[in-house]
Amino acid sequence: MPLHRRARPLALLLTVVAAVLLAGCGGSDSGGNAKPADPQAVNLYADRAGYPEPDSRAAQAAAQAKQQGRTDQQAVFDRLAQTPSGIWLTPEEYPVGEVGPFVSKIVDGADAAGQVPTFVVYGIPDRDCTGGFSEGGLPADQYGTWVQEIADAAGAGDGAVVVVEPDALASAIECDRLAQRIDLIADAVDRLAAAGVTTYVDGGHSHWISPAKLAPLLERVGVGKVRGFATNVSNYQTDEDEQQYGEKLSGLLGGAHFIIDSGRNGNGSTDVWCNPPGRAYGTDPAPAPDGSAPTLDAYAWVKPPGESDGECNGGPPAGEFWPERAMQMAASSGW
Repeated sequence: MPLHRRARPLALLLTVVAAVLLAGCGGSDSGGNAKPADPQAVNLYADRAGYPEPDSRAAQAAAQAKQQGRTDQQAVFDRLAQTPSGIWLTPEEYPVGEVGPFVSKIVDGADAAGQVPTFVVYGIPDRDCTGGFSEGGLPADQYGTWVQEIADAAGAGDGAVVVVEPDALASAIECDRLAQRIDLIADAVDRLAAAGVTTYVDGGHSHWISPAKLAPLLERVGVGKVRGFATNVSNYQTDEDEQQYGEKLSGLLGGAHFIIDSGRNGNGSTDVWCNPPGRAYGTDPAPAPDGSAPTLDAYAWVKPPGESDGECNGGPPAGEFWPERAMQMAASSGW
């Protein structure tokens, strides 16, 4: 038998081995994490630390405090900057054409660190229809294009979390925006799911809309297609109240998973929702501890806790870093 015919099985075996090795290496990022086959079926927070945005407002405030020699402020602001928090995406700051490159930059940094970033999509039309301090948002016919750019960029990495539209569903009941918001959020959920992005739809909080009223709305926007929902975003309700609320809502949604925003709930809530005085930082971002609700994925700082709720109780515009309040909360927290 000719030599080249006898060598073919060996060559084929080497080719197969090489292909297997390449396949095993190609699915992992430099931090050693492989993107899950089904991003909605896993708790990303259980496997990876959260990613703190390097150029967050807290990081900028820390750098400024250092320049000014304010070591007390620098210590607090550095601690906030190093704690993973939500990265909020608004069309005013990151419009179409700019939001995708920004998200890609964050995703690349998180992948290199082996960490998971948490993005917050916040651009629904007539956004803050109940409070008014975060008013704005996109026209309905532009919203899908903007979300798609986010989905493509976030889905291209090794794993990212997106929280969809804080307050949008719960406030839609009060603002008579229900039909439009259900259509737009359902479309956003479809786009994010198709792009392979782990997604939580905002689910209000324990002292607002009852689980029985909110669950049908979450079903209509397709929460069953994604990981689940988020509670207490930008609010102050206690971990205990939110866990009970989340469990009830999860039970009505067939076991949907949830996360709790614990950034500012260390002293619980008051009747004031906008920059209430006397608050404290809450539970640090972490996977749900043993013994907690089986559908609770994690505590997360979705709203960066050093940022203002709006121009109320002496605060700057919504989303701006408020040094005085950050220091007051640090004192209340025993930092």
